[in-house]
Amino acid sequence: MRSRYSAFAVEDEAYLLRTWHPATRPARVEFERGLRWTGLEIEAFTGGSPIHTDGTVTFRARYAYRGRPGEMRERSRFVRHEGAWVYLDAAGE
Repeated sequence: MRSRYSAFAVEDEAYLLRTWHPATRPARVEFERGLRWTGLEIEAFTGGSPIHTDGTVTFRARYAYRGRPGEMRERSRFVRHEGAWVYLDAAGE
């Protein structure tokens, strides 16, 4: 999760696509001009250990958009795909 947040912060599209499940992966990642990520707080997680095949991460990501602060909250689902953890989608709250 932290590595994907960092990839969004530095606009590393290749890493984001590589760590996205093929069933839900977009063709491209669009980055919002004027948006700067400023912080990440992991609130909770489930699964994700070496014995698990799936897991969730609930987080808050702070940003500034054209100078105005904001916050995004999401519960992300991750699964193992070909031995690696990949982002599947945003789970319903």
